[in-house]
Amino acid sequence: MSHIGSLPVKYSSDVQIKHINEPYSTTDSRFFDKTTLEITGPLGTRKMAIEPFVKLDINQVGEESTVVVNVADSQVKRQRQMWGTTRALINNCVIGVTEGFNATLRFVGVGYRAALEDGKLALRLGYSHPINMDIPEGLKVSVPVPTRVLISGLDLQQVKQFAAKVREWKKPEPYNQKGIFINDETIRKKDGKKK
Repeated sequence: MSHIGSLPVKYSSDVQIKHINEPYSTTDSRFFDKTTLEITGPLGTRKMAIEPFVKLDINQVGEESTVVVNVADSQVKRQRQMWGTTRALINNCVIGVTEGFNATLRFVGVGYRAALEDGKLALRLGYSHPINMDIPEGLKVSVPVPTRVLISGLDLQQVKQFAAKVREWKKPEPYNQKGIFINDETIRKKDGKKK
């Protein structure tokens, strides 16, 4: 029995969930046998692949509607693994189309700053040249102050992935506490060598 998988996903009346019995992708062979779950909310629409052995019980009744996730055979390891994972992904989609996801990047260091130029994120991180990053489709990026970047979108993975790609350019280092920090990330300070 999966503790996470057996919890129902609750959603409000402004969210519509449809389980479509057609392949998630017609071009990628990994998704030929998987069906499509479409979740529509005030902020947009998300689609996700559902494994053939996962059973969804969608109850749309008034304000508090629920989705209950089950598997065909809980003795099979692969099915147990995907039980809780599928429930968590559905929950993330519901939160994404109702509230959305955010990530805040803090630039700590002399001269470290960011700006939006021609639809690209321009970073100045002490290199001899500025770094221009394309903003992925589906994400909104804003720079309220030069040392803060706000990333928002419907897809949690896409938001965190882009934040991690920006952070790769200047990871926080423990001696001077400089770098790009995501959300409330902290790093323990180390002392330099003492003679």
